[in-house]
Amino acid sequence: MKLVTTLISNTKGEQKGGDPFWEKSETLLYTALIAYLHYESPDSEQNFSTLAEMIGAMEVREDEEDFENSVDMMFNGLAEKDPEHFAVRQYKKYKLAAGKTAKSILISCGARLAAFDIAEIREITMYDELELDTVGDEKTALFFIISDTDSSFNFLVSMAYTQLFNLLCEKADDTYGGRLPFHVRCLIDEAANIGQIPNLEKLMATIRSREISACLILQARSQLKALYKDSADTIAGNCDTAIFLGGKEKATLEEWSKMMGKETIYAYNTSETKGNSPSYGKNYQKLGKELMTVDELAVMDGGMCILQLRGVRPFLSKKYDITAHPLYKLLSDYNKRNAFDIEKYLNTKLEVKPDDQFKVIDVELEEAPPPDAFTA
Repeated sequence: MKLVTTLISNTKGEQKGGDPFWEKSETLLYTALIAYLHYESPDSEQNFSTLAEMIGAMEVREDEEDFENSVDMMFNGLAEKDPEHFAVRQYKKYKLAAGKTAKSILISCGARLAAFDIAEIREITMYDELELDTVGDEKTALFFIISDTDSSFNFLVSMAYTQLFNLLCEKADDTYGGRLPFHVRCLIDEAANIGQIPNLEKLMATIRSREISACLILQARSQLKALYKDSADTIAGNCDTAIFLGGKEKATLEEWSKMMGKETIYAYNTSETKGNSPSYGKNYQKLGKELMTVDELAVMDGGMCILQLRGVRPFLSKKYDITAHPLYKLLSDYNKRNAFDIEKYLNTKLEVKPDDQFKVIDVELEEAPPPDAFTA
């Protein structure tokens, strides 16, 4: 159910409003099929590729209400074995839809899962090679690299983050007594462009006690509000540290100006009246002024930043000079030859090296095999 919630929330597109019937109907079908795969199928079939194939096999005939497709037969067999099975109960609710309605639901499901018709997407979701529940067991670096100009496949990263948080929290509670042995820090760059992580406002408040933290990096606070609506303030409020690196977005500048508070300034006015009886006067006042106004924040020096730590007044600081770091020479900024070549690790072709040792076995065949007996 967590997986279906994440899938639905991150594949809605830009549509607003609409009849929730179709979304809820899709949810019933997805939940039923995934539950069937989870409880009744071997591990090799528990993937989105099989899910897409099952939906593709669900033929519906509008003029023949009693027609049973292969998936119907699978669930009928499961119902005979266990009528109270979770998958069966969910599927029965979906089957309440008439032929024409059921066909529309299947079309919606097919459109939502269109990405899994791509061979590369099916391959990377075919089996578990990330083992997200083990990230907190030892020092681990995990990178999710996505396009910064296209959001078609961002839902995959959002689902990965959802699973990561849920699995690590369960691992911390069940195995390590509430805290992971190694702190897991998630540096989520372009946090507003990876899709929506369901219940992030709750996760931000609960993961810290399990030695998990999340750093959300945004261009502007308005991005967070656009994605998480009313929960945006809760998410920001659960962050102990906030860093302002500069920007021009009005709402962000106003919020930082208020958060920094005011300083006390002294003002005095002088007055002079000329005439037959000249007089002079001075008036002293204590006034409050924003520590940094919106216009001052907008033109803040690019080499400066503002840090607000829980329990500490905000302070202005210089940004760290990365060239002064002792490991700077290992970065690609210093030398292009240091750039990480991901294609080298994606290539599974064996490269033979001079020092490699192999065991050679001679095999004599009595009869020559046919030409097509061996496949690459």
